[in-house]
This record gives sequence, structure tokens and C-alpha cells, in this order.
Amino acid sequence: MDLLVTTAEQRPDLLPLLGDFHDWPTFMDRDPVAPLYYSDVEAAFPEFVLIAVDRDHPDRLVAKGYSVPFTWDGDPDESLPAGGWDEVILTATRDRLAGRRGTMVSALEISVRPELRGTGLSSVMLDAMRRNAADRGYASLVAPVRPSAKHRHPELSMADYADARRDDGLPVDPWLRVHIRAGGRIVGVSVRAMTIAGSLAEWRQWTGLPFDTTGDVNVPGALVPVHCDTVHDRAVYCEPCVWVHHRLS
Repeated sequence: MDLLVTTAEQRPDLLPLLGDFHDWPTFMDRDPVAPLYYSDVEAAFPEFVLIAVDRDHPDRLVAKGYSVPFTWDGDPDESLPAGGWDEVILTATRDRLAGRRGTMVSALEISVRPELRGTGLSSVMLDAMRRNAADRGYASLVAPVRPSAKHRHPELSMADYADARRDDGLPVDPWLRVHIRAGGRIVGVSVRAMTIAGSLAEWRQWTGLPFDTTGDVNVPGALVPVHCDTVHDRAVYCEPCVWVHHRLS
């Protein structure tokens, strides 16, 4: 494959391809914070949006990557925002409105076309995101990582899952391994990186599950159980993440 990885700023003509495939369970689209970023990437952060195409098939998206600059006053080797993915987007939005550049770049998403997963493209996209941030003068890329296999173990805390290692010392999770091999360092865990709440009817629509008993519900694609409250007709999902720091200089 003759791969072209570029930014939306450099190739705005490729922006329509970003909707070519969608990676997330339906309920993930209901995060109320996400539209602050995704509804305006063309105008707000095009230099931080990566688009990958095969030069022989330039009308077909191969992979995409979203990142954003934001301000964090702490040492990223020691701590990162407790609010995870949502807090990054909120901070980046405030920075943009105030005209601030941000002190570091956060990854938000790297997605590979389903039939091409397992071919090493995720590593290529992460490397491109690292280089893009470094080329723009940032010393750190951080990532509120959504481990790719955690949904198979919803009963485990994210801290325990992040600590699990193979015999070679690398994380058991494939996506965390990609980050570590690329030079990233696990800094910690956020237990509320993204919060999604809805009525029981909404959750039934999003998942096809009954949501008719108070307690925890294991939802396909969710990293931890969703809490169902039939008395108040609400269910809430607090998705955790693993914070990883990539030092770029």
C-alpha cells in the first residue's frame, strides 16, 4: 500500500472521507462533550486531524486520527486530567475561545478501517500523530487511551487491567502495547474519562438491552458496567481511561 498520511489543514479536500467508517458503539455517540470537538474540527483544529489514504485509491479512507492542543499545568510524567477525554475537550475549547495555544497535545482517537486492523496501521498513525505534535513545537503528546480489549473484562477495574502484563513485560492490552512500543509511558488511570447518561428508554434504544432492573448492566462494547436506576429512570456510564505520556523531546 502506498500510504499518504496528511492533515485536514493540508488536504481539506479529503475531509469528506472522515465519515467513511465509524468505530464506536452507538451509546458512545451520546457523550455530551464530544460535539464541542467533532462538530468543528474543520474550522477549529484541522492541523491536528490526520487522514490516511492509499494513493492508488484516494477516495477511500484507510485510517484517521484526531488530536487537540490543550493546557495542563501539571507534569505529564506525574499526573494528567482526572476528567480524562471529556476534560481535554473542555479545556481545549476554552483555550481556543481565549486564544491560547495549549501546552501539549492530546490524542483523542485513532481509527483504522475494519478490514485493515492488525496490519500495523495503528502504529503508523500514532507515529504520525507524535511527529505532527513535535513538528508544531510541542514537547508532549498525551493520550487518554481506551484499551482495545478492556470491553472483554468489564468486571476488572481499569487500574488492574492496565497493570496486567504478559511474560515479556508488555501490557496484555494490544492498544496499550502499541503506545508503549512507540515510547509512551503509563502515567495513571482516570475513572471518569467520559460520562454518558440517559433515560432507560434511551439506553434500550442504544443497546437493545432491557434495562429493567436496578444495578449494573454489562453492555457490549462498554469498558465497565452501566449503572441502571429504575426508580429514577436513569442509567449512567462512566468510562475510564489509561493516561499515557509520550515525551517528544
